Amino acid sequence: MKKLSAFIIMLFSLVFVSCGSSVVMPQDDDGLNGNKIESFPGEENVRYATDIITGAQRMDEYLPLLKGKRVCLLSNQTGMVTSKTHLLDTLVSLGVNVTCVMSPEHGFRGKADAGEHIGNSVDMKTGVPIKSLYGGDSTLKQTMGMFDVLLFDIQDIGVRFYTYYITMLDMMGKCARYDKPFILLDRPDPLGFYVDGPILNMKYKSGVGALPIPVVYGMTSGELANMINGEHWLKDSLHCDLTVIKCGNYTHSKLYRLPIKPSPNLPDMRSIYLFPSVCYFEATPVSLGRGTDKPFQMYGHPNMKGYKFSFTPKSVPGAKNPPQLNRKCYGVDLRSEPSVAEINKKEIDLSYIIDAYENLNMDDYFFRRFFECEIGQAYVRKMIESGKSAEEIKASWAPEVKKFMQERKPYLLYPEN
Repeated sequence: MKKLSAFIIMLFSLVFVSCGSSVVMPQDDDGLNGNKIESFPGEENVRYATDIITGAQRMDEYLPLLKGKRVCLLSNQTGMVTSKTHLLDTLVSLGVNVTCVMSPEHGFRGKADAGEHIGNSVDMKTGVPIKSLYGGDSTLKQTMGMFDVLLFDIQDIGVRFYTYYITMLDMMGKCARYDKPFILLDRPDPLGFYVDGPILNMKYKSGVGALPIPVVYGMTSGELANMINGEHWLKDSLHCDLTVIKCGNYTHSKLYRLPIKPSPNLPDMRSIYLFPSVCYFEATPVSLGRGTDKPFQMYGHPNMKGYKFSFTPKSVPGAKNPPQLNRKCYGVDLRSEPSVAEINKKEIDLSYIIDAYENLNMDDYFFRRFFECEIGQAYVRKMIESGKSAEEIKASWAPEVKKFMQERKPYLLYPEN
């Protein structure tokens, strides 16, 4: 036991040394008390917090809960304890009995295409079996019998049509059904500083939208899990035995720079900040840059007129068959302008999709039903088609956003300022 305690102390030291040099950068002397100014292309003068401790790093709080238990780890490539050490490797090295691993969309190592089926396999480094989340009832019953407690550690980005929270929702329901504790290692929400977008009309519930929340809901996974329990959103109003290991030093007003890309087509923070405004092109013929090195930082179509900027989507890992594959697209370059500050000030900006809609003049052939699944309401398409501006459309959903912000307050774990 003394050896284990010494190892934990040593590992904590490595965590903070590593975070100081790799995951979070050393502080400068700008007097921001834990924040610093980093310079990245298009991110000049963005103040990112340097003092945040993730739930995964607070091992003294959750390791005792795993003692003597068979543990299933639900995670992916973002589940890092240090810049170089994955939580799975850490748990195995500490002698925790990890009997299986589960992973969300894109797979355990985060390399699969969006929506690509992930089957059962084995983690090559540790030999721990990786169980698919997409098996039938018999497979589920077998998998649920392999563990006593589920440990969840995934970096989400706080957008309703980004599917990691749906995996969390699904497994909370399964754990409630099979009477298994659910321990969530919380991580900051990179978009946690605002709430915007329509509440999902549940008639459009789908694989890219599962809860009556705004497009950008401004909550960490732990806070949303609390709300799922509190609002009885699990099937049959089940209640999950939930424990949230909170982040240290986090507030919703702090900007958090993700140290690892959360999925193949979100390569950096600019893509993440643009994601809630640009992803709707998935429901149109317009390319949003999948198949380039900067997806979600451009949009275009072979028939768009009046633009000098062009790009050609190619088949690449994580986007094997992107829209407009191998076709030269003309459109808008968002790789350096607007600034990150401008993007975040506007929050959700529908001017991009309005621009493409008006330029292509395709009428009923522009939008697909998938658009309602993403935006969450039918009135948005109708307002775009009737010529309303992005500002007018945003004003139409403002009352429901205000109401949601009050409803979520009891479930928040971190200060809003």
